[in-house]
Amino acid sequence: MARPPFSSLPGHCILGQPEPRSRNSPCWSFGTVKSFVNLDRADRNILRELQNDGRLTNAALAARVNLSESACLRRTRNLEASGMILGYVGLVDQARAGYPDNVFVQITLHSQQRDDLLAFEAAVRDVPEVMECYLMSGEADYLLRVIVRDAPDYERVYSRHLTGLPGVSRVHSSFTLRTVLKKNELPVRSGD
Repeated sequence: MARPPFSSLPGHCILGQPEPRSRNSPCWSFGTVKSFVNLDRADRNILRELQNDGRLTNAALAARVNLSESACLRRTRNLEASGMILGYVGLVDQARAGYPDNVFVQITLHSQQRDDLLAFEAAVRDVPEVMECYLMSGEADYLLRVIVRDAPDYERVYSRHLTGLPGVSRVHSSFTLRTVLKKNELPVRSGD
C-alpha cells in the first residue's frame, strides 16, 4: 500500500493550522484540539530515533530500538498513518540558502470576524518568506516568522506583501539579533 502524500496526512496543514475542512479550503478552526496519543516505549523510541535521523533505514532503526524489522516497519507505518509522523524532510541551512535574518512580525487586523481571518490566512500562505504564522491571543492577531537577506530585503517583503495582506491595520516588526536556541526534536511523552 502506497503512503499518502505528505499534505494529505491527518492533522497536517501548511503553517501548522488544523486539518482542512476540504481539499480546497484554508486550514482554519477555532478550538481544534488534537487528542494526545498514548505511546508505548517502542513507539516513543522510534519517534526519538527518527527525529534525530529521518534517513535511517528500517533495518538500522529496528536495531536501535530493539525490534524485529517487521515489527519496526509496522509500528512506523502506524505512526505515519495516525498522523503522529507528518513527513520526512531535509533541514536546509537558512543562512547558506541566502536568508540569514529572521524577523518576527506582529499583525493586527481591522476586524477579527471569521471571514477576515480566513482571508488573511489564505493570503499569507502565498508569501514565500513567511515560514510560520500563528493566530495569537493578546494584542496582535497574528505572529509571523519571516526570513530575509537583510533590512532592505525585509523592506521589500513589508511593502510588497505584508501591508497588502487582507485586513491588515498594523504591522510591528522585530529583527532577531541571533538565534539562541532552535530545536527540531519534540519531547516524546509517555502518557504517564
